[in-house]
Amino acid sequence: MIEFVGGIAAIALLILALTLTVWLYILLPAEMAERRNRSATIWVLISFVGSPLLAILLLMALGENKE
Repeated sequence: MIEFVGGIAAIALLILALTLTVWLYILLPAEMAERRNRSATIWVLISFVGSPLLAILLLMALGENKE
């Protein structure tokens, strides 16, 4: 019984980790880019190649695209 509960806890933790990873690498940079009138695809790729923190900081520093 304890092994079953441990397995369920491990699966729940894995799902949580995957959800946070997808949010950090894809959803957050894409949403920030769209709010600033920038290409979400490019910023998600920057997030993958560099790091999510780099993409977020760059988006914050660049600000809104006036075009």
